[in-house]
Amino acid sequence: MPISAGTRGRFIVFEGGEGSGKSTQAELLANRIGAVFTRQPGGTELGAQIRSILLAASDNGLADRAEALLMAADRAQHVEELIEPALQAGRDVVCDRYIGSSVAYQGFGRGLDTDMVRAISGWAAGGLWPDVTILLTVPQKLSLERTGGARDRIEAAGAEFHRRVAEGFLAQAEDEPEYWVQVDGTGSVQEVEQRVLAAVEEILGEPL
Repeated sequence: MPISAGTRGRFIVFEGGEGSGKSTQAELLANRIGAVFTRQPGGTELGAQIRSILLAASDNGLADRAEALLMAADRAQHVEELIEPALQAGRDVVCDRYIGSSVAYQGFGRGLDTDMVRAISGWAAGGLWPDVTILLTVPQKLSLERTGGARDRIEAAGAEFHRRVAEGFLAQAEDEPEYWVQVDGTGSVQEVEQRVLAAVEEILGEPL
């Protein structure tokens, strides 16, 4: 997963649990560097339809493997239609969630085979991996305070589920320290933004 070179854009991903602040920070960074900002699931017209199934307000009976495959389908469309063309055109792309979320949520959280989830997601993405992944971490208590409770079927999966998800994110960050960086998500939006900027610049080895 080498860092992009030449005129190809940089691909930066934000990961984290519910209420970590990743969506806010991803959009702030995208605006700062003039990047394309997008999210998963979603980001395309088809992705929006898939997102509505995945993030239904209540349990819709979706099987765990079906959930993982829908996430992969969303990713395949997203990469093909939006992310890869932008990178090839020299645009930086900042994405709110990517393969790391599938491994954390469907692998660690749902108990599916993590290697299989990662392999399916990597294939769906056409082998496209981020140049850097920013993992925002916050205590579970703060996460609950920020979200104000469950808003969709995944958020409503329970405290033990989200504990496993958090472990899944940390495991990935520890396995690939050259591509993942952990950032403390507590404090003001401005404080976290400065930590994110410093972390991205350090791992990319260049100023933003």
